[in-house]
Amino acid sequence: MLEIQQVTEENAAWFADTYGRITGNVGRALLGREEVVRLALACMFAGGHLLLEDAPGTGKTALARALAATVQGTHSRIQFTPDLLPSDITGVEIYNQKSNEWEFNKGPIFASIVLADEINRASPKTQSALLEVMEESRVTVGRVTHEVDTPFMVIATQNPVEQAGTYPLPEAQLDRFLVKTMIGYPDRSVGVEILKGSAEPDRSRTLPAVISTQAVQGMAVMAGVNYVNDAILDYVQRLVMATRSHKNVRLGVSTRGAISMVRVARVWALSQGRNFVLPDDIKFLAEPVWAHRLVMDPDAEFAGATAQQVIAETLKDVSVPTVRK
Repeated sequence: MLEIQQVTEENAAWFADTYGRITGNVGRALLGREEVVRLALACMFAGGHLLLEDAPGTGKTALARALAATVQGTHSRIQFTPDLLPSDITGVEIYNQKSNEWEFNKGPIFASIVLADEINRASPKTQSALLEVMEESRVTVGRVTHEVDTPFMVIATQNPVEQAGTYPLPEAQLDRFLVKTMIGYPDRSVGVEILKGSAEPDRSRTLPAVISTQAVQGMAVMAGVNYVNDAILDYVQRLVMATRSHKNVRLGVSTRGAISMVRVARVWALSQGRNFVLPDDIKFLAEPVWAHRLVMDPDAEFAGATAQQVIAETLKDVSVPTVRK
C-alpha cells in the first residue's frame, strides 16, 4: 500500500488532473451533471457512501455503472422490494453434500459499486443488513467474516414522490451515508444532446477504464493525509455545535458527521489542486454532507422549516476563520 507522509503541490496537481479525467469519463454517461459526478467521486475517495433522492429515470443506474467501469471495478444492482431478505443482499451459506462442508455463496453486495435501488421499499430488517458492510466493509454470515471489494461504495436511491408502502431510513442508517444529493432533470440544451444519442441510451456500458482500483486506493490514501489546519477543525466543530443548539433542530450533526466532513473536505480540496483545506470547502460541502443527518423538530418542520435552511443559517451565523497556507 502506498504510504504518503505529506501531500506536496505536485501531488495535488496530479490528483486534480486525474480527478478531472475520471469526472470527464463518467460525465460521458451522465451529461450535464459534473457537480454530481464530482461529489460522487469525493464520496468514493473518502471511503463513504452516497444517497440519491430522485425520481425514476434520471440516471442513477448509469452513474453507478459508469463509476465502476471507470475505475475497473465491479458493479451490481439490488432492487429493494418488501419481500427482499437480508440473505438476498449479503449471500447465504449452502451445504455441499460432496465435500460435507458449508460453502458461502456471495451476494450482490460483493462489488466495487453497489446500487441499492429504492432502498426505502425494503423492510427495516433488510435495510439493516447494509449497516455492517457500509461501516466496516465486511459481511458476517454465521460465524465467518468476509471482506468486500476495495474500493467499495454503496449508492442508495429513494423515490421522494411515492411514499406509500415504504419504510423511511432510520437516523442511524442515514448517518452512515457520507453524502446525500440528487441528479435531477437535465436542462434544455443537455436534454437535446441526450436525445441526439437516444440510439445508445446507456453510454455507461461502453465506457473505457481510466484508472485501476489499485490507483484509486493510492489516491484515497493521499487524500487521507491532506493538510487540515486546526482553525478549520475548530470551524467544523463550531458549525456542528451550532446545528445541535438550533431552535428548529431536535438532533444535530453527530460526531460521525463531523469526521465525515473532514474526510470529504480533504478529497474536495485535492480535487481542486490544493494540498490544504479552506473554509470554502466546508461551506460548499455542508449541505450535501450534513443536511440529511439533521432531525428536525416536528413543529418547526410543520411550519415549513427545512434542514437546508438550518445549514444556511448556521453557515451565516458562525464566524469563518482566516487561514493562511
